[in-house]
Amino acid sequence: MVPVELAVIIPTFKERDNIEPLLESLRLSLRGIEYEVIFVDDDSPDGTAAATRAISRTNPRVRVLQRIGRRGLSSACLEGMMATAAPYIAVMDGDLQHDERILPAMLSQLKAGSLDLVVATRNKEGGGMGDFAGHRVRLSHLGRRLSRIVSHTDLSDPMSGFFVVDRNFLEEVIHSASGTGFKILLDLVASSRRPVRFAEVPYTFRKRIRGTSKLDILVGIEYLQLLLDKTIGKLIPPRFFIFSMVGTLGMLLSICVLYLLFSVLAMHFAMAQAITTFVAMTANFFLNNSLTYRDRRLRGRRVVMGLLTFYAACFVGAVVSVRIAQFLKDNGVPWYLAGACGLAVGAVWNYGVTSITTWRQARERWSTPGRQN
Repeated sequence: MVPVELAVIIPTFKERDNIEPLLESLRLSLRGIEYEVIFVDDDSPDGTAAATRAISRTNPRVRVLQRIGRRGLSSACLEGMMATAAPYIAVMDGDLQHDERILPAMLSQLKAGSLDLVVATRNKEGGGMGDFAGHRVRLSHLGRRLSRIVSHTDLSDPMSGFFVVDRNFLEEVIHSASGTGFKILLDLVASSRRPVRFAEVPYTFRKRIRGTSKLDILVGIEYLQLLLDKTIGKLIPPRFFIFSMVGTLGMLLSICVLYLLFSVLAMHFAMAQAITTFVAMTANFFLNNSLTYRDRRLRGRRVVMGLLTFYAACFVGAVVSVRIAQFLKDNGVPWYLAGACGLAVGAVWNYGVTSITTWRQARERWSTPGRQN
């Protein structure tokens, strides 16, 4: 049996219709190369994993890794990459927008140049963004500039999801990778403790034929979370930072609601404050469910139980915050410092308690049969 030289890792979610066209394109492009294709599917409700598994019964080059209770493109790539013994590993999307025809050139350049990785770039001569909308091009360029803060590498397209990496480099950085968000290339490069040896091959991003774009505001939040992890992650958990940002938005909302109820509608202050607190906690829950804990997002009837536990945790956090602030003020600490300390302790309490109650580990909330997305 001839050893596999190249493994192609394809993270998928609801891309069942793309599997066979992609496999045929890879077959034509990778002639003369011993390769395997590993689809890492996040339990797609359309049966992507089952369809891939059926193909693998007659095509020994195809394998599927179906993840239950775990979500995220970067973490899917990392699991797929560590599931192969191939010395060279390619990562590409399953939506047919990456040009698989340049894979042989990328592999050849990686092997010949003693490089760590070769990146398919849209930002050099001969490459392009295809039919990207103007705002998406601008966002991509902004992400490129921000990436330099953490990567210290002059990649022309650090946002690329299409590259080939040497296994030795992967094993060098894998334990420092965060697996957060959608930008696995940036994660790997930023995890390196030395200058990364790389080359780039230009290509043009294809027009999407099937499926929908994964680029939305939530992906932007995950990108921010990755940048935070690589800059302040050793001091402050990025998830806590996002949680605190949501809390700040909730505080601003509270001020607006309280003003409306008390000053405009002349409601009794105690009643206005109670309603304001309820509205703020509810808003914070749904924002945190969509942003801070996107990978553990509650759905269906679990939202109700999650909301109730969030109310309980935040109520206790509010009591703790007030008690600590009052204690510090009574002992001579200026009121503004006492208040700030109380709020900080309350925020840490809320974050810690809700992370282990409201948003428990994914395996607990995915155990119910018939999960829907």
